[in-house]
Amino acid sequence: MEKIFSTTNNYTPLFIRLIVGAIFLSEGIQKFLFPDVLGVGRFIKIGIPAPETMAPFVGVVEIVFGTLVLIGFFTRLASIPLLINISVAILSTKIPILLGYGYWYFNLPKLQQYGFWSMMHEARTDFSMFLGALFLIIVGSGKLSFDYIIYKNKINPEGASKNERIDNKT
Repeated sequence: MEKIFSTTNNYTPLFIRLIVGAIFLSEGIQKFLFPDVLGVGRFIKIGIPAPETMAPFVGVVEIVFGTLVLIGFFTRLASIPLLINISVAILSTKIPILLGYGYWYFNLPKLQQYGFWSMMHEARTDFSMFLGALFLIIVGSGKLSFDYIIYKNKINPEGASKNERIDNKT
């Protein structure tokens, strides 16, 4: 459990957590608010199998795990499903743009152009979310998080100073 809660003794991951958590949370909520455009309707258009089941499932995953990342609770574990989620998004929506044709179940969206630069433009947020989630898996949630509070209490509950506890483990 210590590996799950361990984190850095600085504030840097907070900014990544806020971006990753807020965007996933927002996207998950929008899947329910605008189902025709961003939920089931979009999943049908993309070619995702069982869109009536998958869109709400993905929405719940984004809301639950986005919230956990946002507050910094089980950040490393919560980032894993988000990393999988964004990987599927890249495979299902950005790779067809790169190729210029749909493959497997996935359809090609209607754009003015296709290829590398078009895919790079369309994937900018996806790549950022992928790298942000990967960063959080590697580094943890940072100092302003529930993970940090749990971690600092677990590594030395006898009452050593905050710096002594963190310095002994990093």
